[in-house]
Amino acid sequence: MKIDIGISEDDRKKIAEGLIRLLSDTYTLYLKTHNFHWNVEGPMFNTLHLMFEQQYIEIWAAVDEIAERIRTLGVYVPANFAKYNEYNPEPKDNEMIKRLVEGQETVIKTAREVFKIADAASDQSTVDLLTRRMEIHEKNAWMLRSLLS
Repeated sequence: MKIDIGISEDDRKKIAEGLIRLLSDTYTLYLKTHNFHWNVEGPMFNTLHLMFEQQYIEIWAAVDEIAERIRTLGVYVPANFAKYNEYNPEPKDNEMIKRLVEGQETVIKTAREVFKIADAASDQSTVDLLTRRMEIHEKNAWMLRSLLS
């Protein structure tokens, strides 16, 4: 059945393409955060282990929300692991933090790009999702950067 939600098919496809990039970045960050949760060592173990756990649980929920928004727009969600090719089982805690800050910032920048497309198409639902994601990832990046001071 044709989708008639007040957003043109062309705009829905453009927004979904952006959300697919966001999903990829978010899923990559999820995997990295979960991996670091399992493998963190050192004097900051407890702090980082708990922080990483809180973050990967929240990110996992976001993956589902982003994927469901893509489907709501009438586009199928691709799933592959091609982008997640980093494996380093023994990075030091500060290196883990730096990599996670970079991952958080990647998600933020992608969300900002998609925001422009969704806003131009008057897709308030996607704009709301993106605003929440940016707020969460900006806070996570700040909290992680604070550990490096």
